[in-house]
Parts: sequence; structure tokens; C-alpha cells
Amino acid sequence: MELAHLNIGYCKGVGTKRADTLRKELHIETALDMLRVYPYKYTDRSRFYKIHEIEDEDTAVQIVGEILEWHTIGVGKGQRLSATFTDGLHQIELVWFRGVQYVKLEKHTPYLLFGKPSRFNHQYNFVHPELTPMAKVTPQMTQGLEPDYNTTDKMKSCGLNSKGVRTIIAGLMPQLKNGVPETMGQDVLDHYHLMGLTDALVNIHFPKDTATMQKARERLKFEELFFIQLQILKKKKRHEQNIGFPMPTVGRRFNRFYRECLPFELTNAQKRVVREIHGDMKSGHQMNRLLQGDVGSGKTLVALLCALLAADNGYQTCIMAPTEILANQHFQTLSAMLPPDIATIALLTGSTTKKQREPLHEALRDGRINILIGTHALIEDEVQFANLGLVIIDEQHRFGVAQRAKLWNKNLQPPHILVMTATPIPRTLAMTVYGDLQVSIIDELPPGRKPVHTLHYSIQRKASVNKFITQQIEQGRQIYVVFPLIKENEKLDLLDLQNGFNELCETFPNYRISMVHGQMKAKDKDEQMRRFVNGETQILVATTVIEVGVNVPNASVMIIENAERFGLSQLHQLRGRVGRGADQSYCLLLTKLELTADTRKRMDIMVATNDGFRIAEADLQLRGPGDMEGTLQSGTPFDLKIANLGTDGQILELARKAAGEILDKDPQLSDEFNRIYKRQLDLMRQTGENWGEIS
Repeated sequence: MELAHLNIGYCKGVGTKRADTLRKELHIETALDMLRVYPYKYTDRSRFYKIHEIEDEDTAVQIVGEILEWHTIGVGKGQRLSATFTDGLHQIELVWFRGVQYVKLEKHTPYLLFGKPSRFNHQYNFVHPELTPMAKVTPQMTQGLEPDYNTTDKMKSCGLNSKGVRTIIAGLMPQLKNGVPETMGQDVLDHYHLMGLTDALVNIHFPKDTATMQKARERLKFEELFFIQLQILKKKKRHEQNIGFPMPTVGRRFNRFYRECLPFELTNAQKRVVREIHGDMKSGHQMNRLLQGDVGSGKTLVALLCALLAADNGYQTCIMAPTEILANQHFQTLSAMLPPDIATIALLTGSTTKKQREPLHEALRDGRINILIGTHALIEDEVQFANLGLVIIDEQHRFGVAQRAKLWNKNLQPPHILVMTATPIPRTLAMTVYGDLQVSIIDELPPGRKPVHTLHYSIQRKASVNKFITQQIEQGRQIYVVFPLIKENEKLDLLDLQNGFNELCETFPNYRISMVHGQMKAKDKDEQMRRFVNGETQILVATTVIEVGVNVPNASVMIIENAERFGLSQLHQLRGRVGRGADQSYCLLLTKLELTADTRKRMDIMVATNDGFRIAEADLQLRGPGDMEGTLQSGTPFDLKIANLGTDGQILELARKAAGEILDKDPQLSDEFNRIYKRQLDLMRQTGENWGEIS
């Protein structure tokens, strides 16, 4: 039977219980699915160590030696077994805390010891090592690279630890020699010098050497990224065929605003981006464009200019923001810039009363409102436009696909789509998450903006920080203090928001302090924010609820407590709340004294640069796409089994190039030699791996 059709429960060493666990934990149904569980690292079993060569706790080692003595300590469930092992020169302790009754030891018998060393009281030992009499050691146990697999607690409870997974996969190797159906065309394999699928599956699990293992990994990474790009680029081609509202006119509204009302000269980047967007809007095809711009780069002004272009051509625009605070801020900002005789602007949020809504809905239906700004309230059925031609989504990753789709249906023909984000997105992530969109980037800040000066302090220097706060407030500035938690969490040993608020009130009794967090009622949160925005309070204590959109030019200091708890992208977003006025602004990162190497690297990067794209790239490499806070709230919308967007950018580029060349020649994948890709895409749709519908 083909491995793709062999039920996992019928594979050697699996059975009903383990099959059920594999289905629930890893979504494995067939033997081929099992072979697609890839090792996350390898142990070189060809090398034998001496005890004195042990250097760390991360590397598994194997040592040949003998047991000198052993003894048990305690009784019952608390019993443990301790043995002294020697390699002939040095000694080390072996310890078993579980299954003591099953451990059988003999003196003067050569053993192969294998495992990861642990460090206790400044000495290394082995806890639950594998101990095999040399007489029973097979050549396979001491040759080549041994794979290690990630497993879950539920898997381990039924014997499916790394060794258990390895044993099942090893049992499938004889059947794998008969081959599995290839997923890539021979022309692509030859052009990119890729290993065949069968050889890749053999050598990803049991490679004969490192070079062969790397070739297998390259093949499987390329394949994974190729099919993501194939789906995304197919969707992009469908977008390009969509008829769009033609908006060629640059008319009275745009020109008058541009010549008479612009608050400052546009940067060259803003001018370029407006030209790119207008090029799409006048093309006759539906625009699907992503606008990236770092915090404070002027995306909101670009959005207004695009809305005026739409109005000049007889179309309405809606701008959807993820929070009421941000929607209100956009409305206030644009209303202050835009005279009512140029265009009419309105606001619709969950707080808009029924009495206010009725005339608004009427004005929207008859076309008197040119620009409607709002939150999720915009997607309600009763919100009807006269002629919606442009939809602008701010921080679009905070909206679900179904929510956004409701906006597309506000007109018989899909409107032009512009999605904006203040979160710099690394190129590799943008090519996957937003790979079907055209991309515009505002890569310069307006003139006169001073870079935020970032400093890293340990919590022991809190007195110096408090003195600095006093100095800044006495100069008329305002302060943000951000905490990672709302309620105290003893396990994480963090100062919670309420305790922090109380401490600040005690430290600064002469200053007024506001507090906001996500669990407050919207009305209370808005009131606290209003007080800070209007300068009625000097310090705002908050969680990351203020990460996006709050604009208080007079706030010049951002203090982030327990900064080690935040990812780079989130730290950068928080820092972007200051530096919006003419004064020098500061960001103070407060951490505990003892930090891991990765955490210290994050702090060093924040201190060294204000470049959001450099920070986002570093965040992706340090943390991986699933943890990109502020980029995607719940990580990437796909599971990569082997590729890594932080390190495999070159392979991704090649895979996208290969997919694009195929689709350029055969968009429907109908040619005989491209049907292999169509079959694979159909199979992936059946299993739910549809990456083409994510943006």
C-alpha cells in the first residue's frame, strides 16, 4: 500500500492509542504524514566523548565505560537510583528518579552511555541516561547523525518521545525505498539542483553525513515555500484580473488641499507612495496594496490624499481602525487638516448613538459623506454607501478575514483596497503573509523629527529613573509608563500594573496620574486617555493598549517596565508613542539585572537603532514568525514544518521566482507538465493548508 494511503494506526509500533494521540497532537493520518514530521536537530553518534570533554548541557554525548557502584535512596514513589560511571580516567554520577525498579545494572560490563549532561552543584551528571551493554549496541546506534524530534507532553505520556517517534519512522524506511509520488517537476528539480522527494525523506531522518542532510533540508524547505508562493501568486493573478473603479482624475479637492492645506511638505517617500497608489487607482484594475510605514512616517496623510483622489472621481472612502481611540484620533487629525468645503468627513464607532447614526446613514447613502472613519461598526449591514470606491484598513492584521470581506461587499463591484501597517514587516514575512499584494513603503520620517534616545537600565537604578521623570515633568513634559501585566503573576515575578500605579502615586504625590488597560470599560478608558491627551495628567500608566495609535506630542518619555518580557517589534511600537513633538524624546527600558543572551541582544538592538525594518528583521531571526508581536497577533497564519522565515530568505526568493515563472506561462496550471502542481494544490486545499486566502 502507498504510504500516502497507509493509516498511521497500522504502522509498526503505533496502534490505536498512539494513532489517536498523533492525530490530535500533530494531525497525522497516514504514514506519509509521519514522514513529514521532521527532526529539529541531530546528534552525531559517530563521536565518542570522554567525561572531561563535557562542556555544556545542550549537547547529547555518548561515552563508553563501566559502572563502579550504585545504591538506591528512599522508598516507594520517592525512591531514586544513583550510580557511579567511569570511562577509565574520570567518574560521573548517573541518576534515575523514575522506573528505578526497571533499571538493571552490572559491574565489570562495558556500557554505551548516551544522553544530555545536567549540571548540579557545579558538577555534571546524567539524569535518566540511555545505558546499553556494548554487546547489544548495533552499528546504527553509533554511526551517522541521529535525529531528534519535538514532541508534546501528551505524546510523551504514551511513549512517543523523540526516541519513540524515531523508532516509528525507522520502521517506515523499508517501505520508503519503493518511492513516494514526486511533488515537484523534473525541470524545477534540475534547474535548482534539488534532491528528489524520496531521497529527501530518507536523508532528512537518517542522513549518512551532514552534507546529505543539508541537501535534503534544502529540498524540503524549497518545496514548502514553493507551494505557499504558488497559492499566493495565483491569488495575486486573480486580483490583477479584477475590474476596478477607474479613478484617473486629479481634481479640485486634491489640488486645493495639496496647495493650500498641507500642514507640511510631503517627504519624497510620501510623494512616491501617492504616485504608486494613484497608478493602481487609475489602471482600471482593482487595487490591492499594502502601505508600510514606520511609526510617525505620515501614513494617515497619504490615506487622506488617496481619499481625496477617490472623491475627485465621484467615489466614497471608508477608513477602518482597530480601536475607538485610533478611529477618533484619525477623525480628529483629518478633520483639523480638511476644510469641510473640500470634502465631508464623518465618524462611526460603537459609541455613536442611535440619534447620531440616523442622519449619518442618510448622508452616507445619498453621497454627502465623502470619507467615513470608523471601527468594526463600519461592517454592520445597515451601513450602506452611495458609491464606495476605496477601502483603507489601518493595522489590518487586527481584523479577521470575514470582517474585512464584509467591507468588500458594500458595493456591487469590489472597491480598491489599501491596507496600512505601522509595524515594519520583514521582507520574507511580507512575501508570505502579504505576498498577493503590491507593496509601498514610506521609508523616511518628516523633517524635524528627532530620533528617540533609548536607554537600558536595570531595575536597581529606579531612583535615577524617578529623578529623570521629575526633571521631565518640571520641564512641562508628560510620561508613559508601560507594564506587561494587568494582574500580579507570582510565577513570573513581575510588578503588576496596579502595584506599579500605587508605587508611582506614592513616589510622585504632587503629580496627577492616569491608568488604562484592556479590561477597563471603553468609556472609562477613553476618559483616562482624554485626560492625558489634554494634559490634565502628567503620567499615564498603561499596558500595551497604547501600543498603536495614541498621539500625544507633549509626551516625551516612554518607560517600559520589565522590558525583557516584550519582543523587539512590540518594544519598537511602544517607543513610537513618543518622539511626535519638536522636543527630544526618550525611551527607558527597565529590566532585571540577570538577563539571557537573547534578551540582552534585544535590549542592545533597541538602544542601537530606531530603524523599524532592521528591528523587525532581528525580531524574526531571534523569535521566529510565530512570536512576531505586533506583526501578527497570533503568529503567521500557516505552520511551517521545516522552513524558517528568519533564516531562509534566499530559498524563499528562489521558490517565489520558480512559482512566478510557472504561473506566468500557465496561470491555470493546465499544461501536462504543470498538473503535478495543480494536484498538490488540490490536495493541500482538502487538508486545509490554503495559504492563498490569508491576506
